[in-house]
Amino acid sequence: MKKTNTKIKSELSVDLSKRPPRSPRARLGGFVWLPRLIDKARASASGTLGEYHFEKGLDVHFFKFVGIAPDAFKKQAAKTPGDGEVLAWVQANAKHKREPWEVAAWSHYHENRVPDSDAETVDFFAGLVRKLSITREDVRTYYEYLDLDDYCSFGGKA
Repeated sequence: MKKTNTKIKSELSVDLSKRPPRSPRARLGGFVWLPRLIDKARASASGTLGEYHFEKGLDVHFFKFVGIAPDAFKKQAAKTPGDGEVLAWVQANAKHKREPWEVAAWSHYHENRVPDSDAETVDFFAGLVRKLSITREDVRTYYEYLDLDDYCSFGGKA
């Protein structure tokens, strides 16, 4: 039995110091961000989060939208081998039961979210992109930035 538990634990471990989490655009049950959040939760639980953060930034938007506590989500993701089972748990335990059209609208909004229109925020975002590339004028959304950052953080050239 210990071998099985060890095998499951190693399958669930995600080392985000060696590879990035899944793209923020990846979907599960219609939710953008959820596969990435599962990777970050599992890495956080196993101490292999690297430079990433769990329960901060865009994670908070998901937790508020569904009404699930980050700690409960992390515990579930860390012990549940399949993404489908994590999704089923989210759907069963969400305080805010969402209709498919609500999930689609929420996902569309976040996938296409750009920095606020105030000059300070736009300048801050442009500075983040400039640190990765001075030629990538096509990076306009937060998700585009995160994909580029993940790529560059693990050896890619922008």
